[in-house]
Amino acid sequence: MILIVDDRPENILPLKKILELHSFETDTAESGEEALKKVLNHNYSVIILDVQMPDMDGFEVANAIAGFSKAKDTSIIFLSAVNTDKKFITKGYTSGGVDYLTKPVDPDILLLKVKNFNKLYEQQQELRAIQKSLQKEVEVRKQAQEELVKSMEELRLVLSSLPQMAFTVTTDGGLEYVNEHWFLYSRDPNTFPELHPDDRTCDDWAKHFEKGIAFSCETRLRLLDTGEYRYHLLRILPIKQQETIVRWVGTFTDIHPQKIAAELLEEEVFLRTKELRDKNLELERTNHELQQFAWVVSHDLKEPLRKIQIFNGIIKERFLKDNAEAASYLERSIKASDRMSRLINDVLEYSQLSAEALFQPTNLNALLEELLLDFDDLIHKKKAVVEIGDLPMIEGIPARLRQVFQNLISNALKFAKEGVPPVVEITGELVAHKDIESKLTPNGAYCRIVVKDNGIGFNEKFLDRIFVIFQRLNDHNSYEGTGIGLAIAKKNIEKHNGIISAQSRENEGASFIIVLPVTQNELVN
Repeated sequence: MILIVDDRPENILPLKKILELHSFETDTAESGEEALKKVLNHNYSVIILDVQMPDMDGFEVANAIAGFSKAKDTSIIFLSAVNTDKKFITKGYTSGGVDYLTKPVDPDILLLKVKNFNKLYEQQQELRAIQKSLQKEVEVRKQAQEELVKSMEELRLVLSSLPQMAFTVTTDGGLEYVNEHWFLYSRDPNTFPELHPDDRTCDDWAKHFEKGIAFSCETRLRLLDTGEYRYHLLRILPIKQQETIVRWVGTFTDIHPQKIAAELLEEEVFLRTKELRDKNLELERTNHELQQFAWVVSHDLKEPLRKIQIFNGIIKERFLKDNAEAASYLERSIKASDRMSRLINDVLEYSQLSAEALFQPTNLNALLEELLLDFDDLIHKKKAVVEIGDLPMIEGIPARLRQVFQNLISNALKFAKEGVPPVVEITGELVAHKDIESKLTPNGAYCRIVVKDNGIGFNEKFLDRIFVIFQRLNDHNSYEGTGIGLAIAKKNIEKHNGIISAQSRENEGASFIIVLPVTQNELVN
């Protein structure tokens, strides 16, 4: 902004128009006092100051302005129509003016001078702003340097108190600081400890250094006093300021006891694993022998038992027709023989469950329809209803799945309420997880199958017992069976990597729930 000071408005107006015509912002004052007030409140690049003014002439105004720090970069141009002598011009310069023009003033000359002085003012302001910015940056750098020195002192204090070897590395890869533990492995603070000649795990350090990323490795260092090589874990981390690495901090942690213990543990695990493998082989061989034994014993037991049953029947038919009491006792013997025969068959069946079998695509609906043909007579006799829903195709062992459903359907028909026709419902749905309560999902990896009946049910406090071999909840005189059927079912389901459970209340029927993988490679829980 340009300030024009003259006590005569007719002198101010032409100057104001000329300057504004050339895009200069102007301000005016008609006395020295008014000019000083405006200089205190505004910044002016140039002041055009008339020398002859009442009360306070231009020289006095210039002297006063020179004392204002705010106006130290302002250029003062004196204008005078009377005081044109050399002494007045000299006084104008000594009063703080930068130029002295006499009236009448050449507008072009005045405009040129104003432009130059205005440009000079702007350059001075820019220079001061740069200078101020540089001073601020110097202060920031000085403060950062002081904080860096302080941080480095704190870092060294921390590193010196560590129980392991600690060191810092400069950005050019040279050692900068080492703590006292360093000298147990190296006599020179500028030289790394001696590594075991067979250890090459730390060779990648140079690549990590170039990329500016953390590094760690295990290596062995030579102890100076004894020459022993001890295992250490080396860790080196970059220290950054404003995303720039300023140094690296590293530690060597003695892990020799842990390493030796780990090696001993690995050797022990190897030996134990070998023993376990040998035991498993021996167990498999013994298990195979037991299966053969069970089969031979069951087969050998069946033959004399069959003869007992045949001869008991002959005796009853031929010799005891007229002796009701003797026939009753013999009938009990025949029934006991039947139970013994079923028990031998179930034991033989249970012993064969651990034999290997191959999984194959299994149509559960076709399997159940075929199975129900075996129950035709019993279903007709009990007027039972068996409803089968749409079951999915799964990978399974058909013979063993047949055993599962045979036992569950047999139980549903066997444990019916007196005088109530049995109703058996078999449904299937896809679920997400191997869990009885898992949510339904169209693409589930598991299949949940429910076999529900309307029979006598059971108290759920006995749930853990019903899948245990030879465990029965009912008197064998009331319901036939050996207590092995559900144990066989459970073992078969586990062979399929599935689970089986039940839900029931006394006299309210029972529901047996099975969850099987759709494919045997989907074994997540």
